[in-house]
Amino acid sequence: MPYFVLASVLCAGSVVAGFLGALTGLGGGVVIIPLMTLALGIDIRYAIGASLISVIATSSGAAAAYVREGYTNIRIGMFLEVATTIGAVAGAIIAGYVSTDVIAVIFGFVLFSSALQAFRATHDIAGAEMSSPAAVRLRLPGHYPGGGSRQEYGVTGVAPGFSLMVIAGGLSGLLGIGSGAVKVLAMDRIMRIPFKVSTTTSNFMIGVTAAASAGIYVGRGYVVPELAMPVMLGVLAGSLLGSRILVLMHTVILRRVFAWVIIILSLEMIYNGFAGKI
Repeated sequence: MPYFVLASVLCAGSVVAGFLGALTGLGGGVVIIPLMTLALGIDIRYAIGASLISVIATSSGAAAAYVREGYTNIRIGMFLEVATTIGAVAGAIIAGYVSTDVIAVIFGFVLFSSALQAFRATHDIAGAEMSSPAAVRLRLPGHYPGGGSRQEYGVTGVAPGFSLMVIAGGLSGLLGIGSGAVKVLAMDRIMRIPFKVSTTTSNFMIGVTAAASAGIYVGRGYVVPELAMPVMLGVLAGSLLGSRILVLMHTVILRRVFAWVIIILSLEMIYNGFAGKI
């Protein structure tokens, strides 16, 4: 198809991807990569390269608004980014030795797992009441605006949460999805951070995680400006819109709607991966 048409489709799809990514903390790659590979027939490695650039844009666009509004826990984000960066570099290196069909199947199962997690109830929406000794020493507990006042919350499970972040970084480097699904899982369920704080802190983190592996994809020639530019612009616009809507939405409804979208995309990716169509 003509490049103008391709760029328009990518940009429009990326707006939707950025919107969903900002609302859930999962990053726009969970929609962008299926769009580029399944609908447009683009090689998945080039789709991952463009997605990583878009993930950086998502983080840049949404994170600033969340920090300004007081939802993001910057200290937790900086602490966990140490683990995700290590994993991201390792994942990007491994990606060069894995076939595209295998990457597609792994991508599909990761998405399906994300959808299952979205259907499950969270722990206490307000977060943990008491913090673990490790969290207190690292000064990780915080607060966020809610109900017209400042809501305090504790943090637990520092060691297992940090370990899971290495896996999240590895998935980011391998699949180009920002690995927000695993990040939110670790913070929401293991560290018992309130869901809105988890999603906003995930958005703050995914840009650094993606940047750690994007350099490797650039060096291998998998980041094509003609593809990355419309994706980045669309995701940036969508993420800015999503960051404004998040504070007004009910998180349970958000989880359910997004989970059904992810289930459909994950099954498509798994089928096409096994069929050798990626």
